[in-house]
Amino acid sequence: MTVVIVSSTEDPASTNIKRCLLEQSSWDEIESFDNIPVYGYSTMKDIIIVTIRDRKIRHENLDKEIESKLGIKTKQTIFISRHTSEMEMPTLTVHPIGNYGEAQFGGKSKTLVKSAPRLMTHLLRLIKKNLLSTNLVYQVCYEVTHHGPYLGTPTLFVEVGSTEREWNKKEPAKIIAQSILELLGQYHYEEDFSDDIPILLGIGGGHYAPRFTDVVFEKKAAFGHMIPSYQIKGGNIDSEMFEKTLDATPKVKAVYIHKKALKKSQVTEYKKWFQNKGIPVISSKELSAIN
Repeated sequence: MTVVIVSSTEDPASTNIKRCLLEQSSWDEIESFDNIPVYGYSTMKDIIIVTIRDRKIRHENLDKEIESKLGIKTKQTIFISRHTSEMEMPTLTVHPIGNYGEAQFGGKSKTLVKSAPRLMTHLLRLIKKNLLSTNLVYQVCYEVTHHGPYLGTPTLFVEVGSTEREWNKKEPAKIIAQSILELLGQYHYEEDFSDDIPILLGIGGGHYAPRFTDVVFEKKAAFGHMIPSYQIKGGNIDSEMFEKTLDATPKVKAVYIHKKALKKSQVTEYKKWFQNKGIPVISSKELSAIN
């Protein structure tokens, strides 16, 4: 079983992060994929870097393609990527993937890819730590679940945003690469973490999940899939989608609702639905502080 880091030649931030990964540690050229070298981590045989030539969000079923072409079975996928935003704010983000509504940007409609909550959250904390040792000013945060591609393996995106200026800088790419290597030096898969880290489903708030980000910087918890208010307002969230969100958030323990971002009637409705499923709705006061 293998951790696959995915880069794309059409993405300058992705290319920068890949270059920094290769510079910061020792890798061996082990194969080729689409006539581009595949790199294996010299000291950890279950970590590879695969590079594609097209847009990551529309390259469906890459895990199956890797198994077919390379004979390598993917257990965890990490996409290194750019992030684009009209706000043009410098950002370093992580997020799960899938679509609550129609698949306008890759993936399948109303389909979520399994998340990797503890890996993703620990990576977010490492990014913040490594950023603090520099003079750079970036927002470090989750993004909520959005866009493709579709894969059958747990997947996370880690991104540099949000304009071409940031994508082409080495400094933020170096922070992401450093953080990935630190993460993989400790953990490769979700089961490598202690079970005392509660996995949460997040509901409510904006695209950059400010409340959920604040919670994991202060409390011992990890978010999997996150449903923003705009998906609720768009009519994409119903009982079927709640079921899919739970299924795609492995070992989910509880739901965290950003109450101020929702109507009281919605909070009441969602609490009742999850409690009937045996999933508690909790507040940050019920979570242990990070030591």
